[in-house]
Amino acid sequence: MLTIDRIAISAAPDRVFATARDVERWPRILGHYRWVRVLESRPAGALVEMAAWRPFGPLRWPTWWVSEMTVDARAREIRYRHVRGVTTGMDVVWRLSAGPASGTVTIDLEHRWGGPDWPLIGPAAAALVVGPVFVHGIASRTLAGIKRYLETAE
Repeated sequence: MLTIDRIAISAAPDRVFATARDVERWPRILGHYRWVRVLESRPAGALVEMAAWRPFGPLRWPTWWVSEMTVDARAREIRYRHVRGVTTGMDVVWRLSAGPASGTVTIDLEHRWGGPDWPLIGPAAAALVVGPVFVHGIASRTLAGIKRYLETAE
């Protein structure tokens, strides 16, 4: 499964990167996040527990995972390796770069995963349900929420 979400944000690159890496703050600025907890601080990142809602009209499905988060400030990348939850083994990378217009930053958010360890249906479940329905559903809301927050907070 490969899911890629992209957004351009009109804000200073340092502000965009700081907001993207400050995951503990996300529940205050992103309404679909239930909580984010740093379980262990590390020199280049942290072990983080994250929980979000995936809305389906008036219904909300709870999601939860734990990731090893690595921050590379020089490359303006944030990487996650899911180590607990249904998506164990998923690799995630946030790449920030100069946007197409002056004064914009583009975030490319990539999720790669072979699927859950379910006989016969694991890869299909990842490609047909988890990626397009859950991962994209949450990632697109996360990027849109960060954009909204940064573009209205200046």
